[in-house]
Amino acid sequence: MSAALVVSFWLTPQFGAIAAAYVISQLAYSIALKAIPILDVFLVSSGFLFRVVSGAAVLAVPISPWLYLCTGLGGLFIAISKRRSELARAGELAGVQRDTLRTYTLGMLDQMATIAAACALVSYALYTFTAKNLPANDAMMLTIPFVGYGLFRYMFLVHVRGSGENPEDILVTDGPLIATVVLWLVTSVAILVSPNI
Repeated sequence: MSAALVVSFWLTPQFGAIAAAYVISQLAYSIALKAIPILDVFLVSSGFLFRVVSGAAVLAVPISPWLYLCTGLGGLFIAISKRRSELARAGELAGVQRDTLRTYTLGMLDQMATIAAACALVSYALYTFTAKNLPANDAMMLTIPFVGYGLFRYMFLVHVRGSGENPEDILVTDGPLIATVVLWLVTSVAILVSPNI
């Protein structure tokens, strides 16, 4: 970890500061904050946001605040869905598995996930219309349905299939979700390469 931080500061001071903040947040989570309901999922989701911010710092490129917000809210949606899956699977033993699961209910987590997903979709939509580095013809809005479908598919997998405890497994094993990501990428690249469509 120390070596990684040294390299981070060597790349750029901004990246080093972000990496240090990430390490501090993860240590705080591991030592104490993971036991605090709601704050636990916010800290888990912050990891997604730290990755985007650090990438922008290393590449020295500006990123739309709406994309930051979308990433953070998308991460929050995944973290809440993970807690929901843990709670549903563990049942009465949930509190033994994780302290915060004693305080959550499935209904509460469902409401939180719905809010996070809706806000992530709206912030992504606003990103496609307002980001300065996107084509002026607003063609990026054509990618909104892929993001919406991806969020709804993830909800389906969590609620109907009982998945969600291991988000990384969902993202690399679910065919429809993989196809959605590929279609989003292809469409995005086509729009960015041919801005006058």
